[in-house]
Amino acid sequence: MQPIAIAGPGAADLAAALTDRIDGRTAVVNRANGDLGGDTGEAEATDGGVAVGAPADQTDADTRVTLGEDGRWTGRGSADGLDAFLDGLAPDHDFLVAVGDSRLRVPTVLLGADAEAEDVPGTVIAAADAPEALDLDRLVADLDAADPWITRETLVRRVERSAGADRAGAIATFTGRVRAQDAPDDDRTTHLAFEKYEGVAAERMDAIGTELTERDGVFDVRMHHRTGVIEADEDIVFVVVLAGHRREAFRAVEDGIDRLKDEVPIFKKEATEAEEFWVHRRD
Repeated sequence: MQPIAIAGPGAADLAAALTDRIDGRTAVVNRANGDLGGDTGEAEATDGGVAVGAPADQTDADTRVTLGEDGRWTGRGSADGLDAFLDGLAPDHDFLVAVGDSRLRVPTVLLGADAEAEDVPGTVIAAADAPEALDLDRLVADLDAADPWITRETLVRRVERSAGADRAGAIATFTGRVRAQDAPDDDRTTHLAFEKYEGVAAERMDAIGTELTERDGVFDVRMHHRTGVIEADEDIVFVVVLAGHRREAFRAVEDGIDRLKDEVPIFKKEATEAEEFWVHRRD
């Protein structure tokens, strides 16, 4: 799923135009306040995909939810935190458009003369004083080129559809998370920030997956490593293996994550309650 956040004056209008332009199943998220150009009310998804109380000019979205002032997302159930919310929507949607919030770790459009890019945790892919000043075709192209939101479940679904699925008796997965503490007396890790060598990281992960898939009894291998700021207890990296039997699956998962950590150029900065440091400079 490809998420995008739009914040500032006219965010709802730009979201409506973008939703009409992009091709795929789309979820639109509104903050629960009166600043979005419509009466958001309390969102409630219906079978047709349009929520009660959603702005009338955005009824083309397939799913609608609202973010309350307490930080809980509601609509299709509820989730504590952005990761859990995006993970829940990702398997069933191609796009998510978050309206009225620039605090999300996703590609972001900033509207208004007072918008400050340095205050945005996600990558700012466009900025303008007003929606009509943006080139919508360029925005769609930039959105297509941005990093998608990939979940473990997304990768599982992909391997289940692979050519060797009929001969597979096992799917093994690995999920790496941000560990808050190694020991009870350690300073707590608040978040990790990951940067990748653009292009090279993806190519190396693809090569590792291809090499592992060439093993006897292994039919498909998928990997994904998230970048940007990831907070304590949130997911970082996934490895998913489809194989004939559990032994081949487990071996490929273990070798996959070991090689990803050793061979893929992704750099980690750790922030604790006491300090920040690049991990590779301490090893």
